Amino acid sequence: MKVDTMRAVDRWIGIPLTFLLTQALRLRDFFIPPVQVRPKRILFIELSEMGSTILADPALRKAKTKLGAELFFVIFAGNRGSLDLLGTVPPENIFTLREDSLVTLAADTLRFLAWTRRRGIDAVVDLELFSRFTALLTGASGAAHRAGFHRFCGEGLYRGEMLTHRVAYNPHLHIAKNFIALVNSLLAAEPELPYCKQLIGDEEISLPLLRFSEAEQAGMRRRVAEHYPEYGTARHQLVLINPNASEMLPQRRWPAERFIELIRRILDAAPDVLVLITGAPAERAEASAQCAAVGSLRCVNFAGAVQLAELPLLYSISTLMVTNDSGPGHFSAITPLPVFVLFGPETPKLYGSLGKATPIYAGLACSPCVSAANHRKTPCTDNKCLQAISVEQVFAAIEPLLRASQ
Repeated sequence: MKVDTMRAVDRWIGIPLTFLLTQALRLRDFFIPPVQVRPKRILFIELSEMGSTILADPALRKAKTKLGAELFFVIFAGNRGSLDLLGTVPPENIFTLREDSLVTLAADTLRFLAWTRRRGIDAVVDLELFSRFTALLTGASGAAHRAGFHRFCGEGLYRGEMLTHRVAYNPHLHIAKNFIALVNSLLAAEPELPYCKQLIGDEEISLPLLRFSEAEQAGMRRRVAEHYPEYGTARHQLVLINPNASEMLPQRRWPAERFIELIRRILDAAPDVLVLITGAPAERAEASAQCAAVGSLRCVNFAGAVQLAELPLLYSISTLMVTNDSGPGHFSAITPLPVFVLFGPETPKLYGSLGKATPIYAGLACSPCVSAANHRKTPCTDNKCLQAISVEQVFAAIEPLLRASQ
């Protein structure tokens, strides 16, 4: 389904359903008060953003270590691969929902409700900020503990009243810390209104780094050589360019011609650099056109050349990456790769990578223009916030690393 279709369904069907389920839960709890026990089987819900699964990993690991809980996760099928990068959730504990049509989504939702009961889920953590659909999944899960973000006195989107642990979403706090707050609500010794009245330090949102053997890295270098036979580790350093962003927010894209000009600048300045344009298999044609526009054999179309799970291995043999604000900026956080992330409609203060990342952000008065309060939908059709970032500015940021590697 298209993103706008999903938004419309979430509004026109989601509002009455969340209202009705809220009343049903109130009646059930009145006649059959829930038994509150320390949660041991916790389900996390994050459907639509692949990068958010990386940002949520510190919260998942805290739930596992502090509560000794078994972790479960539900996510859209197309985003499943992002969960496999860190392996925090066992594969058999991941439930996927197909989002290709309303019929398949409805069928998978019914399967999900049966799945939660077979698994004995006793707590749900809804990581979404604005989805009424995930609120419905949370309320109908059968779990005694249900943690999520609540609007309280704000003007945020109505998501019903189905949470037992209502956390105040803080729009001034990095989203990874907001996710930690949800887990903290389950750890609280006594009820709070709102949860969570605790300090969350930077050390709590660190990520474990993946390490790869020489043999694994050699195998990835052979993959690069298949696309550029002259490639040699003694002669070339790899610079990755990710010019794409998810269709959910196309305003996050830096102009394609800027990427082309940046690549030319990099190749002219560093004769030992091999530029790989990365992306999904569906983006291969676009990457091919960009390579042709660059006009250099040292600019290689690498879109679709590796699977998502192999990206960290590619990052481990590379010098740096320049990317739009999208999944790769977060996937790289589990490697030592320096990454330069171009921000516009969103702010790095809330959604910055947890890795070795340098955000590049113009900070115009209109930016950020998407938030939890507007369903991440902006009227903007002219992303001046990204157009304000010049090629010279980006090249100046990465040039010291290019020189250091020569």
